[in-house]
Amino acid sequence: MVVDPLAGVRYDERWDVSLGAAYGHIKAGPPPLEQGANLGGLDLSASYWLSKRWAVEGTGRGYLGTSGAGVNDLSIAGPFVSEYVFAGGPEWLGPHNKHGALMAHAMVGGAYGYFERDLRGNPPSAVEFFNNQLALAAVIGGHIDLNRSPRWVFRITPDAKYTRYSINYGNMATYPYWNFAISVGVEYKFKKKR
Repeated sequence: MVVDPLAGVRYDERWDVSLGAAYGHIKAGPPPLEQGANLGGLDLSASYWLSKRWAVEGTGRGYLGTSGAGVNDLSIAGPFVSEYVFAGGPEWLGPHNKHGALMAHAMVGGAYGYFERDLRGNPPSAVEFFNNQLALAAVIGGHIDLNRSPRWVFRITPDAKYTRYSINYGNMATYPYWNFAISVGVEYKFKKKR
C-alpha cells in the first residue's frame, strides 16, 4: 500500500510562519563607494490569511557581514556592517497544488543600517559610508513553496529589496538603492482553519 504524504495538503490555514537562512546585498555608502556588501542572516516571516488568495504578511530580517570601504589613510578595510529590515503588506496565493505554490508579496517598512561599528571612532565620511540610521525600506518578491507534508513546507524567498539611506555630510543627499535578497528555509502552517 502506497501512502501519499501530500494527500492532506490544503491551503486553508489561518496562520503560517517561516524561518530561513538569508542573503542580502547592500551598499554601505553612496557613490563613489563602488564595493557592495554580501551579508548573511535570518528571515522570519508570518502570514495571516484573510481569504483563500489574500493574506497580510510581516517580515523581520537581519543581515550581518563586512563591506568594502572607500579609499582611506586610516587602515580601515572590510569593516563590519549590519542591516535590520521590518516590513509588512499584502500577500497573494498564486498557482498551487498539493506539491507546491507560488506566492507574491509587496511589503513596506523600515531598515536600520548599522554602518559605523568598526570605524574606530572616525566619521563615516572617512570611508564613504552612510551614517547609522533608520530608513524607508520595501520588499517586493514572493515565495516558492514545496510542500513536504500538510503542515511543513520547504520555502525559497527571492526578493528585490529597496532602501533609501541618506548622508548627513557633504551634499546631504538621499540614495535609493534596489538590491537582491533571498532566503531558504521552512514554513509551518498552523492547524486553525478559516
